[in-house]
Amino acid sequence: MNYIPKIPLAEWTDKFIAYLTLHCSDTTQSIADFLEKLILGIKNFLVMIPPELFIFIVAALAWWLAGRRMGIFTLIGLFFVYNIQLWDATMATLAMIISAVLFCILLGLPLGILAAKNKTAYKIITPILDFMQTLPAFVYLLPAIPFFGLGVVPAVITTVIFAMPPVIRLTALGIRQVPEELIELGRSFGSTFFQMLLKIELPLARSTILAGINQCIMLSLSMVVIAAMIGAKGLGGDVWKAIQTLNMGMGFEAGVAIVILAIILDRITQSLGKSK
Repeated sequence: MNYIPKIPLAEWTDKFIAYLTLHCSDTTQSIADFLEKLILGIKNFLVMIPPELFIFIVAALAWWLAGRRMGIFTLIGLFFVYNIQLWDATMATLAMIISAVLFCILLGLPLGILAAKNKTAYKIITPILDFMQTLPAFVYLLPAIPFFGLGVVPAVITTVIFAMPPVIRLTALGIRQVPEELIELGRSFGSTFFQMLLKIELPLARSTILAGINQCIMLSLSMVVIAAMIGAKGLGGDVWKAIQTLNMGMGFEAGVAIVILAIILDRITQSLGKSK
């Protein structure tokens, strides 16, 4: 049997990460400072709102968008989270999700539009998205640590990378599914690129794009829990602490709070996609 030398992929990866860490430390530190201030600001804003008022507002929003049953579930579910004294952890998790989804939208929408409009870009972006979606979630945690250390910032960055593909894919899909007759009609009236995009294509692709954002939110919630392994707090931190101490009660409470938050976010964003 002939000996085949092993490809030193691990060594190449370590050298590449070390090179980037050495030469990009100032940039990554600036990004980390900005993200930390943003996440802390969102969390402080959410915590500043009286829990009773926050619960009433979210329950009323759920009632309006998703119906009476969802409004009642939201009211009872959030009061339960408040009662078991996980309110601050829930708001910390929600702040991380809001930050991650915001960046997913800001980065994903333009990339999705580019993929829909340019065939070459589509051919380049699609295999990258395939790779991002098939890579195990835990692997995303590894490169974030040397760049950003431990804490909430690497958690949000890994969440953005993990949760962004659905936004890109479904934005591109929604725009590509716009009927060609409407595109030709807009062109016949002399519409510019941005007029076509803003007044015809994006409105018609709205439900598909919102479905992508819904998936992004669900993936963000799952990744934020996993990211507790690198120092992110919130509900995921409570779950991770329960695993380390074999405290089943604490873990179950945090798990129920995560489920309640996931259901509320899922139903509200689904309703946004269905509403006209």
